[in-house]
Amino acid sequence: MVLCISALFNKVGIEAKMATCMLSSKMSPLVSPIIRFLLKDQYYSSKTICNGVTNISRRGYSTDALPQPAAEDSNAAAAYSGPLEHYNSLVRDESLQEDPHQKAVVQTLDKMHKTLRGYNNQPTSLFSKFFSKPKPPKGYYIYGDVGTGKTMVMDMFYSYVETEKKKRVHFHGFMLDVHNRIHRLKKSLPKRKAGRMAKVYDPIAPIAEEISEEACLLCFDEFQVTDIADAMILKQLFENLFKNGVVVVATSNRPPEDLYKNGLQRVNFVPFIAVLKSASFMQNYCQELRLDSGIDYRRRNRPLAGKLYFLSSEPCVEAILDKMFDELAFKQNDITRPRTLKLLAREVSLMKTCGTIADCTFEELCDRPLGASDYLEISRQFDTVFIRNIPLLTMNKKTQARRLITLIDAFYEHKVRVVILADHPLDDIFVHDGDHEHHHHELMDDLNLKKDAASELSIFSGAEEIFAFQRTVSRLTEMQTEEYWLEGDRSTITT
Repeated sequence: MVLCISALFNKVGIEAKMATCMLSSKMSPLVSPIIRFLLKDQYYSSKTICNGVTNISRRGYSTDALPQPAAEDSNAAAAYSGPLEHYNSLVRDESLQEDPHQKAVVQTLDKMHKTLRGYNNQPTSLFSKFFSKPKPPKGYYIYGDVGTGKTMVMDMFYSYVETEKKKRVHFHGFMLDVHNRIHRLKKSLPKRKAGRMAKVYDPIAPIAEEISEEACLLCFDEFQVTDIADAMILKQLFENLFKNGVVVVATSNRPPEDLYKNGLQRVNFVPFIAVLKSASFMQNYCQELRLDSGIDYRRRNRPLAGKLYFLSSEPCVEAILDKMFDELAFKQNDITRPRTLKLLAREVSLMKTCGTIADCTFEELCDRPLGASDYLEISRQFDTVFIRNIPLLTMNKKTQARRLITLIDAFYEHKVRVVILADHPLDDIFVHDGDHEHHHHELMDDLNLKKDAASELSIFSGAEEIFAFQRTVSRLTEMQTEEYWLEGDRSTITT
């Protein structure tokens, strides 16, 4: 084994000093699986859970319009009559473990996919404009714990819906698209003349009309509300989408009544919850489906892609990560260099990249004021990202923790592979401590909040981050598997 590893180091030109350090520290059991995996000349496709369906989430985002359906949707739909038949086939083939909670949801969505055949929320002819619109089928809000298969069953359903006017988006991408549309519409308004008051302009209804013309079915993954601006936009936007006959299917870790829980000015958002729960809004638009088997399938024993999560206390760990980066970079048609990613009106600089590989620090990615749009752009540009020096995330680093959650959401959705160096094991990265109140006094004063009232708000308690970090840990666990690593290799994708 020692001779084998030494030969590998010599092959790629690694210094003898580094090899000696690694061997003398008894690191060969950790290095060998990584090196063997990375040195493969070809990647062999593992047996995917949903054939064409599992790759649906690789779909990209557009900043100008919602993303178009992927070509593999029609390929998946050609093999089976619907999602239920597909699910049963996967269980028979032992690609999936039968889960009665999943199956119940799939059965409901299978009926819905049949109901949606031929549905169109727009007039199909000149004469149809004079008749009342057809009543839209009811949508579904699917909620439950992390890793229970909500995204899988929704994607399976989506792939079989027979309409060109359908969109499947991650919620971060959707909200980014909405904000871009708002920005575009406001820029198109005539400039206010000097000395005259500007007319109040509400862009939400026109945006809802645009989206309604593009899609009669919207499927959202990871529906969540974490700030008051999005909360107020969503309330009005969805009211208009529903009026325009758009059918919505969404997944979320929270039941509708817990959306934007303990958020600022939540009272203004409560009417939207009534819309989702169909309590009192003209007619029923969206029904609840709970998928909660109590099993996080991402955390079940699955073959790993070697060692991808490292602790800073391990000997020679920086040299090991340098070696992994060099081996991956060797296969790129590029040199190691800094890169600047250009977004609408801003730039994001990364200090060490090579082709589709980026070697970043936690400080680069999460200590700077970056958001979903930045992380989505990184996801588009890179298929493998090293994240070094993740510290212990206490309540004093709640903002950085929220950015890490958003970062991993974007990476997971785009099948970006990660190699992590952290100060603590994955399950212990984020801790809730009580020594953070002094950081919030100024904000509490600005909001005119007393201590007791502020303690109930998620921006002070960290409750939202604690809840969302369960999803992050679950996803990072799956992102270490061989199946995920293979799916994330974009060098095998042909266009």
